[in-house]
Amino acid sequence: MNNKEELKKAVIESCINGTMTIKVAVSRLGFSERYVKKLKARYKKIGASSMMYENCGKQTTHTISAEIKSKIREIWNMPELEECNFIHFQEILEENYHIRISYTPLYKFLKSKGAKSPRKHKKAKAHNRRQERASSGELLQVDGTPHRFFYNDNKEYCLHGFIDDATHQITGLYMCENECMHGYLEVTRQTIKNFGVPLALYADGSSIFFPKDNHLSIEEQLAGITKPTTQYGRMMQELGVDLIHAGSSQAKGRIERLWNTLHDRLRTEFRRHNISDIEGANEFLKSYISKYNRKFGIAPREEKSSFMELPPYINLDYLLSVKYTRSVDVSNCISHKGITFVIDTKEILHKKKVELCISKRIGLKVRFDNKWYKVIPITQIDKKSLKSNESVETIIQQFVYYNCLKNERLSA
Repeated sequence: MNNKEELKKAVIESCINGTMTIKVAVSRLGFSERYVKKLKARYKKIGASSMMYENCGKQTTHTISAEIKSKIREIWNMPELEECNFIHFQEILEENYHIRISYTPLYKFLKSKGAKSPRKHKKAKAHNRRQERASSGELLQVDGTPHRFFYNDNKEYCLHGFIDDATHQITGLYMCENECMHGYLEVTRQTIKNFGVPLALYADGSSIFFPKDNHLSIEEQLAGITKPTTQYGRMMQELGVDLIHAGSSQAKGRIERLWNTLHDRLRTEFRRHNISDIEGANEFLKSYISKYNRKFGIAPREEKSSFMELPPYINLDYLLSVKYTRSVDVSNCISHKGITFVIDTKEILHKKKVELCISKRIGLKVRFDNKWYKVIPITQIDKKSLKSNESVETIIQQFVYYNCLKNERLSA
Protein backbone atom coordinates (compact mmCIF):
# COMPACT_ATOMS: atom_id res chain seq x y z
CA MET A 1 0.00 0.00 0.00
CA ASN A 2 1.10 3.58 -0.62
CA ASN A 3 0.79 6.41 1.94
CA LYS A 4 -2.69 7.47 0.82
CA GLU A 5 -4.02 3.94 1.06
CA GLU A 6 -2.41 3.47 4.52
CA LEU A 7 -4.11 6.69 5.72
CA LYS A 8 -7.45 5.55 4.34
CA LYS A 9 -7.04 2.17 6.11
CA ALA A 10 -6.20 3.79 9.47
CA VAL A 11 -9.16 6.21 9.33
CA ILE A 12 -11.69 3.53 8.35
CA GLU A 13 -10.37 1.23 11.12
CA SER A 14 -10.88 4.07 13.63
CA CYS A 15 -14.46 4.48 12.39
CA ILE A 16 -15.11 0.77 12.84
CA ASN A 17 -13.52 0.78 16.32
CA GLY A 18 -15.67 3.75 17.32
CA THR A 19 -12.73 6.07 18.04
CA MET A 20 -13.63 8.37 15.11
CA THR A 21 -16.94 9.61 13.83
CA ILE A 22 -18.01 9.52 10.18
CA LYS A 23 -18.04 13.34 10.13
CA VAL A 24 -14.39 13.53 11.24
CA ALA A 25 -13.43 10.82 8.71
CA VAL A 26 -15.04 12.87 5.93
CA SER A 27 -12.99 15.90 6.94
CA ARG A 28 -9.81 13.84 7.27
CA LEU A 29 -10.05 12.02 3.92
CA GLY A 30 -11.82 14.68 1.86
CA PHE A 31 -14.45 12.17 0.68
CA SER A 32 -18.23 12.45 0.80
CA GLU A 33 -20.08 10.95 3.75
CA ARG A 34 -21.72 8.44 1.45
CA TYR A 35 -18.35 7.23 0.13
CA VAL A 36 -16.86 6.90 3.63
CA LYS A 37 -19.80 4.69 4.66
CA LYS A 38 -19.23 2.63 1.51
CA LEU A 39 -15.54 2.18 2.39
CA LYS A 40 -16.47 1.16 5.93
CA ALA A 41 -18.88 -1.51 4.67
CA ARG A 42 -16.30 -2.77 2.15
CA TYR A 43 -13.64 -3.03 4.89
CA LYS A 44 -15.94 -5.09 7.10
CA LYS A 45 -16.72 -7.44 4.22
CA ILE A 46 -13.31 -7.86 2.51
CA GLY A 47 -10.73 -6.55 4.95
CA ALA A 48 -7.73 -4.19 4.69
CA SER A 49 -7.06 -5.17 1.04
CA SER A 50 -10.26 -3.33 0.05
CA MET A 51 -8.49 -0.03 0.73
CA MET A 52 -6.12 -0.64 -2.20
CA TYR A 53 -6.86 0.53 -5.75
CA GLU A 54 -8.82 -2.15 -7.59
CA ASN A 55 -6.38 -2.45 -10.51
CA CYS A 56 -3.29 -2.45 -8.33
CA GLY A 57 -0.84 -5.05 -9.63
CA LYS A 58 -2.80 -5.59 -12.84
CA GLN A 59 -1.71 -4.58 -16.34
CA THR A 60 -3.96 -2.12 -18.12
CA THR A 61 -5.60 -3.06 -21.41
CA HIS A 62 -3.35 -0.52 -23.21
CA THR A 63 -0.08 -1.94 -21.93
CA ILE A 64 2.45 -2.60 -24.71
CA SER A 65 3.21 -6.30 -24.77
CA ALA A 66 6.78 -7.55 -24.56
CA GLU A 67 6.45 -8.93 -28.10
CA ILE A 68 5.44 -5.53 -29.53
CA LYS A 69 8.23 -3.80 -27.59
CA SER A 70 10.76 -6.23 -29.02
CA LYS A 71 9.40 -5.65 -32.54
CA ILE A 72 9.52 -1.85 -32.13
CA ARG A 73 13.11 -1.96 -30.93
CA GLU A 74 14.06 -4.23 -33.84
CA ILE A 75 12.50 -1.82 -36.36
CA TRP A 76 14.07 1.24 -34.70
CA ASN A 77 17.53 -0.33 -35.07
CA MET A 78 17.17 -0.76 -38.84
CA PRO A 79 20.02 1.12 -40.62
CA GLU A 80 17.67 3.02 -42.95
CA LEU A 81 15.85 4.51 -39.93
CA GLU A 82 18.88 5.74 -38.01
CA GLU A 83 18.08 9.39 -38.92
CA CYS A 84 14.33 9.08 -38.33
CA ASN A 85 12.69 11.28 -35.68
CA PHE A 86 10.16 9.84 -33.19
CA ILE A 87 7.00 11.24 -34.81
CA HIS A 88 8.02 10.05 -38.27
CA PHE A 89 8.89 6.65 -36.77
CA GLN A 90 5.43 6.45 -35.20
CA GLU A 91 3.86 6.99 -38.65
CA ILE A 92 6.11 4.34 -40.23
CA LEU A 93 5.11 1.81 -37.55
CA GLU A 94 1.43 2.31 -38.35
CA GLU A 95 1.69 2.53 -42.14
CA ASN A 96 4.21 -0.21 -42.83
CA TYR A 97 4.06 -2.54 -39.82
CA HIS A 98 0.44 -2.04 -38.63
CA ILE A 99 1.61 -1.22 -35.10
CA ARG A 100 -0.64 1.50 -33.63
CA ILE A 101 0.84 3.21 -30.59
CA SER A 102 0.34 6.75 -29.30
CA TYR A 103 3.31 9.11 -29.24
CA THR A 104 3.79 9.43 -25.44
CA PRO A 105 4.26 5.71 -24.62
CA LEU A 106 6.42 5.29 -27.74
CA TYR A 107 8.56 8.27 -26.69
CA LYS A 108 8.93 6.92 -23.12
CA PHE A 109 9.84 3.44 -24.38
CA LEU A 110 12.44 4.65 -26.87
CA LYS A 111 13.98 7.05 -24.34
CA SER A 112 14.17 4.26 -21.78
CA LYS A 113 16.24 2.29 -24.30
CA GLY A 114 18.64 5.19 -24.81
CA ALA A 115 17.23 6.29 -28.18
CA LYS A 116 17.49 9.94 -29.21
CA SER A 117 15.39 11.79 -31.76
CA PRO A 118 17.59 13.64 -34.29
CA ARG A 119 15.03 16.45 -34.49
CA LYS A 120 16.09 19.23 -32.11
CA HIS A 121 13.73 22.10 -31.35
CA LYS A 122 15.22 25.53 -30.83
CA LYS A 123 13.84 27.83 -28.19
CA ALA A 124 10.96 29.77 -29.74
CA LYS A 125 11.35 33.50 -30.15
CA ALA A 126 8.46 35.84 -29.45
CA HIS A 127 6.90 37.27 -32.61
CA ASN A 128 3.62 38.55 -33.95
CA ARG A 129 1.62 35.81 -35.63
CA ARG A 130 0.18 36.53 -39.06
CA GLN A 131 -3.23 35.01 -39.65
CA GLU A 132 -3.54 32.61 -42.57
CA ARG A 133 -5.36 33.73 -45.68
CA ALA A 134 -9.05 32.86 -45.69
CA SER A 135 -9.34 30.68 -48.80
CA SER A 136 -7.18 28.17 -50.66
CA GLY A 137 -5.31 29.62 -53.62
CA GLU A 138 -5.41 33.14 -52.22
CA LEU A 139 -1.67 33.08 -51.45
CA LEU A 140 1.03 30.48 -52.10
CA GLN A 141 4.43 30.75 -50.43
CA VAL A 142 7.33 30.00 -52.78
CA ASP A 143 10.90 28.94 -52.05
CA GLY A 144 13.75 26.56 -52.75
CA THR A 145 15.96 24.78 -50.21
CA PRO A 146 19.42 23.23 -50.73
CA HIS A 147 20.04 20.11 -48.63
CA ARG A 148 21.87 16.78 -48.62
CA PHE A 149 18.82 14.64 -49.33
CA PHE A 150 20.55 11.38 -50.28
CA TYR A 151 22.38 9.03 -47.91
CA ASN A 152 26.12 8.63 -48.64
CA ASP A 153 25.97 11.65 -50.97
CA ASN A 154 27.43 14.85 -49.55
CA LYS A 155 26.26 16.94 -52.50
CA GLU A 156 23.41 19.37 -51.86
CA TYR A 157 20.40 19.38 -54.20
CA CYS A 158 17.71 22.04 -54.30
CA LEU A 159 14.07 21.22 -53.61
CA HIS A 160 11.64 23.79 -55.05
CA GLY A 161 8.14 24.04 -53.60
CA PHE A 162 4.86 25.92 -53.21
CA ILE A 163 2.66 25.72 -50.09
CA ASP A 164 -0.85 27.11 -49.68
CA ASP A 165 -1.04 29.70 -46.91
CA ALA A 166 -4.68 28.90 -46.02
CA THR A 167 -4.64 25.08 -46.05
CA HIS A 168 -0.93 24.34 -45.32
CA GLN A 169 -1.04 21.96 -48.30
CA ILE A 170 1.87 21.47 -50.70
CA THR A 171 0.82 22.26 -54.28
CA GLY A 172 4.09 21.24 -55.93
CA LEU A 173 7.60 19.90 -55.26
CA TYR A 174 10.48 19.46 -57.70
CA MET A 175 14.17 18.73 -57.18
CA CYS A 176 17.06 20.04 -59.29
CA GLU A 177 20.82 20.21 -58.91
CA ASN A 178 20.51 23.86 -57.85
CA GLU A 179 17.93 26.61 -57.48
CA CYS A 180 16.92 27.43 -61.04
CA MET A 181 14.16 28.60 -63.35
CA HIS A 182 13.32 25.04 -64.46
CA GLY A 183 12.61 23.94 -60.86
CA TYR A 184 10.11 26.76 -60.32
CA LEU A 185 8.52 26.21 -63.75
CA GLU A 186 7.89 22.55 -62.94
CA VAL A 187 6.39 23.38 -59.53
CA THR A 188 4.20 25.99 -61.24
CA ARG A 189 3.09 23.37 -63.77
CA GLN A 190 2.18 20.90 -60.99
CA THR A 191 0.24 23.58 -59.13
CA ILE A 192 -1.74 24.70 -62.18
CA LYS A 193 -2.56 21.14 -63.29
CA ASN A 194 -3.45 19.72 -59.86
CA PHE A 195 -4.96 22.74 -58.09
CA GLY A 196 -5.41 25.64 -60.50
CA VAL A 197 -4.05 29.15 -61.00
CA PRO A 198 -3.51 30.92 -57.63
CA LEU A 199 -4.31 34.53 -56.88
CA ALA A 200 -0.83 35.51 -55.60
CA LEU A 201 2.66 34.13 -54.95
CA TYR A 202 4.78 35.16 -51.96
CA ALA A 203 8.47 34.86 -52.89
CA ASP A 204 11.87 36.11 -51.78
CA GLY A 205 14.06 38.53 -53.73
CA SER A 206 15.51 35.94 -56.13
CA SER A 207 16.31 37.26 -59.61
CA ILE A 208 13.87 34.66 -60.96
CA PHE A 209 10.95 36.59 -59.48
CA PHE A 210 12.11 40.20 -59.21
CA PRO A 211 14.59 42.26 -61.31
CA LYS A 212 17.76 43.40 -59.59
CA ASP A 213 17.61 46.93 -61.06
CA ASN A 214 15.14 49.29 -62.71
CA HIS A 215 16.90 49.29 -66.08
CA LEU A 216 14.69 48.74 -69.13
CA SER A 217 16.11 47.36 -72.37
CA ILE A 218 15.53 49.17 -75.68
CA GLU A 219 13.11 46.42 -76.74
CA GLU A 220 11.10 46.83 -73.53
CA GLN A 221 10.96 50.59 -73.92
CA LEU A 222 9.76 50.29 -77.54
CA ALA A 223 7.14 47.77 -76.39
CA GLY A 224 5.73 50.38 -74.01
CA ILE A 225 6.86 48.61 -70.83
CA THR A 226 7.30 51.09 -67.98
CA LYS A 227 8.14 48.76 -65.12
CA PRO A 228 10.94 46.16 -65.35
CA THR A 229 10.03 42.54 -64.75
CA THR A 230 11.51 39.07 -65.13
CA GLN A 231 10.69 36.18 -67.44
CA TYR A 232 8.81 34.45 -64.62
CA GLY A 233 7.08 37.70 -63.73
CA ARG A 234 5.78 38.02 -67.30
CA MET A 235 4.42 34.47 -67.16
CA MET A 236 2.51 35.29 -63.99
CA GLN A 237 1.19 38.53 -65.52
CA GLU A 238 -0.37 36.50 -68.33
CA LEU A 239 -2.25 34.47 -65.72
CA GLY A 240 -3.19 37.48 -63.56
CA VAL A 241 -1.09 36.24 -60.64
CA ASP A 242 0.42 38.85 -58.28
CA LEU A 243 4.03 38.42 -57.20
CA ILE A 244 4.52 39.69 -53.64
CA HIS A 245 8.04 40.32 -52.34
CA ALA A 246 8.83 38.75 -48.93
CA GLY A 247 11.22 40.95 -47.00
CA SER A 248 12.73 38.10 -44.95
CA SER A 249 12.67 34.35 -44.47
CA GLN A 250 10.60 34.86 -41.31
CA ALA A 251 7.93 36.57 -43.40
CA LYS A 252 7.33 33.33 -45.29
CA GLY A 253 7.70 31.17 -42.21
CA ARG A 254 5.20 28.55 -43.36
CA ILE A 255 7.39 27.28 -46.18
CA GLU A 256 10.51 27.59 -44.02
CA ARG A 257 8.87 25.24 -41.48
CA LEU A 258 7.94 22.94 -44.36
CA TRP A 259 11.63 22.63 -45.25
CA ASN A 260 12.47 21.74 -41.64
CA THR A 261 9.93 18.93 -41.83
CA LEU A 262 11.03 17.65 -45.24
CA HIS A 263 14.78 17.78 -44.66
CA ASP A 264 14.86 14.79 -42.30
CA ARG A 265 11.67 13.05 -43.48
CA LEU A 266 12.64 12.92 -47.16
CA ARG A 267 16.19 11.82 -46.39
CA THR A 268 14.79 8.87 -44.44
CA GLU A 269 12.10 8.12 -47.06
CA PHE A 270 14.61 8.19 -49.92
CA ARG A 271 16.87 5.80 -48.03
CA ARG A 272 13.99 3.44 -47.23
CA HIS A 273 12.94 3.35 -50.90
CA ASN A 274 16.52 3.07 -52.26
CA ILE A 275 16.30 6.43 -54.05
CA SER A 276 19.66 8.06 -54.72
CA ASP A 277 19.16 10.37 -57.70
CA ILE A 278 17.07 13.36 -58.77
CA GLU A 279 14.93 11.42 -61.26
CA GLY A 280 13.89 8.86 -58.65
CA ALA A 281 13.26 11.61 -56.10
CA ASN A 282 10.95 13.58 -58.42
CA GLU A 283 8.98 10.44 -59.25
CA PHE A 284 8.58 9.67 -55.53
CA LEU A 285 7.52 13.25 -54.71
CA LYS A 286 4.48 12.96 -57.01
CA SER A 287 2.81 10.54 -54.59
CA TYR A 288 4.39 11.97 -51.43
CA ILE A 289 2.64 15.33 -51.83
CA SER A 290 -0.83 13.84 -51.31
CA LYS A 291 0.43 11.81 -48.34
CA TYR A 292 1.85 14.94 -46.71
CA ASN A 293 -1.32 16.94 -47.36
CA ARG A 294 -3.52 14.29 -45.75
CA LYS A 295 -1.48 14.46 -42.56
CA PHE A 296 -0.63 18.16 -42.25
CA GLY A 297 -3.30 19.95 -44.31
CA ILE A 298 -6.04 21.95 -42.57
CA ALA A 299 -9.45 23.25 -43.65
CA PRO A 300 -9.49 26.90 -44.78
CA ARG A 301 -11.68 29.46 -43.02
CA GLU A 302 -13.67 29.92 -46.22
CA GLU A 303 -14.81 26.96 -48.32
CA LYS A 304 -14.82 28.88 -51.59
CA SER A 305 -11.48 28.43 -53.39
CA SER A 306 -9.50 31.25 -54.97
CA PHE A 307 -7.85 28.86 -57.44
CA MET A 308 -8.85 29.48 -61.06
CA GLU A 309 -8.98 26.80 -63.71
CA LEU A 310 -6.41 27.31 -66.47
CA PRO A 311 -8.12 29.04 -69.42
CA PRO A 312 -8.35 26.65 -72.43
CA TYR A 313 -6.67 29.10 -74.80
CA ILE A 314 -3.38 28.99 -72.82
CA ASN A 315 -0.72 26.54 -73.99
CA LEU A 316 1.17 25.50 -70.86
CA ASP A 317 4.40 24.62 -72.71
CA TYR A 318 4.38 28.06 -74.34
CA LEU A 319 3.47 29.87 -71.13
CA LEU A 320 6.16 28.15 -69.03
CA SER A 321 9.07 28.94 -71.32
CA VAL A 322 11.64 31.71 -71.48
CA LYS A 323 10.72 33.90 -74.45
CA TYR A 324 12.66 36.34 -76.62
CA THR A 325 11.09 38.32 -79.47
CA ARG A 326 13.14 38.25 -82.69
CA SER A 327 12.76 39.54 -86.25
CA VAL A 328 13.15 37.07 -89.13
CA ASP A 329 15.63 38.04 -91.88
CA VAL A 330 15.35 37.39 -95.63
CA SER A 331 16.78 33.88 -95.25
CA ASN A 332 14.29 32.78 -92.57
CA CYS A 333 16.92 33.16 -89.84
CA ILE A 334 16.97 34.75 -86.42
CA SER A 335 19.88 35.62 -84.12
CA HIS A 336 20.24 35.37 -80.35
CA LYS A 337 23.31 35.75 -78.13
CA GLY A 338 25.65 35.71 -81.15
CA ILE A 339 24.19 32.49 -82.60
CA THR A 340 22.19 32.40 -85.85
CA PHE A 341 19.29 29.95 -86.12
CA VAL A 342 17.45 28.94 -89.26
CA ILE A 343 13.71 28.31 -88.84
CA ASP A 344 12.88 24.84 -90.19
CA THR A 345 9.88 25.70 -92.39
CA LYS A 346 9.02 26.33 -96.04
CA GLU A 347 6.87 29.29 -95.05
CA ILE A 348 8.32 32.72 -95.72
CA LEU A 349 8.51 34.56 -92.40
CA HIS A 350 10.62 37.51 -93.59
CA LYS A 351 10.21 40.61 -91.39
CA LYS A 352 7.84 38.74 -89.08
CA LYS A 353 8.17 39.07 -85.31
CA VAL A 354 8.54 35.61 -83.81
CA GLU A 355 9.21 34.34 -80.28
CA LEU A 356 12.19 32.13 -79.50
CA CYS A 357 10.94 29.86 -76.68
CA ILE A 358 13.36 28.01 -74.41
CA SER A 359 12.67 25.40 -71.73
CA LYS A 360 13.97 21.99 -70.71
CA ARG A 361 10.75 20.36 -71.90
CA ILE A 362 10.66 21.82 -75.43
CA GLY A 363 14.33 22.72 -75.94
CA LEU A 364 14.56 25.61 -78.45
CA LYS A 365 11.56 26.34 -80.64
CA VAL A 366 10.08 29.32 -82.44
CA ARG A 367 6.42 30.19 -82.04
CA PHE A 368 4.49 32.29 -84.53
CA ASP A 369 0.75 32.57 -85.10
CA ASN A 370 0.10 29.77 -82.53
CA LYS A 371 2.38 27.35 -84.43
CA TRP A 372 5.62 25.72 -83.31
CA TYR A 373 8.70 25.68 -85.55
CA LYS A 374 12.00 23.89 -85.05
CA VAL A 375 15.20 25.93 -85.17
CA ILE A 376 18.65 24.76 -86.26
CA PRO A 377 21.90 26.56 -85.29
CA ILE A 378 24.06 27.46 -88.30
CA THR A 379 27.65 28.65 -88.71
CA GLN A 380 28.34 32.36 -88.70
CA ILE A 381 30.75 32.48 -91.67
CA ASP A 382 28.92 30.77 -94.55
CA LYS A 383 25.56 30.18 -92.79
CA LYS A 384 25.69 26.47 -93.61
CA SER A 385 24.03 24.00 -91.28
CA LEU A 386 26.29 22.42 -88.70
CA LYS A 387 27.25 18.96 -89.89
CA SER A 388 27.59 17.36 -86.48
CA ASN A 389 24.29 16.54 -84.74
CA GLU A 390 26.25 16.55 -81.50
CA SER A 391 27.27 20.18 -82.10
CA VAL A 392 23.65 21.19 -82.73
CA GLU A 393 22.53 19.41 -79.58
CA THR A 394 25.34 20.96 -77.58
CA ILE A 395 24.35 24.49 -78.60
CA ILE A 396 20.71 23.83 -77.72
CA GLN A 397 21.71 22.37 -74.35
CA GLN A 398 23.87 25.42 -73.63
CA PHE A 399 20.93 27.74 -74.29
CA VAL A 400 18.63 25.62 -72.11
CA TYR A 401 21.20 25.55 -69.31
CA TYR A 402 21.85 29.31 -69.40
CA ASN A 403 18.14 30.20 -69.40
CA CYS A 404 16.64 27.44 -67.26
CA LEU A 405 19.17 25.37 -65.31
CA LYS A 406 21.91 27.70 -64.08
CA ASN A 407 22.17 28.45 -60.37
CA GLU A 408 20.23 31.68 -59.92
CA ARG A 409 21.76 32.34 -56.51
CA LEU A 410 25.27 32.41 -57.96
CA SER A 411 24.30 34.43 -61.02
CA ALA A 412 22.25 37.01 -59.09
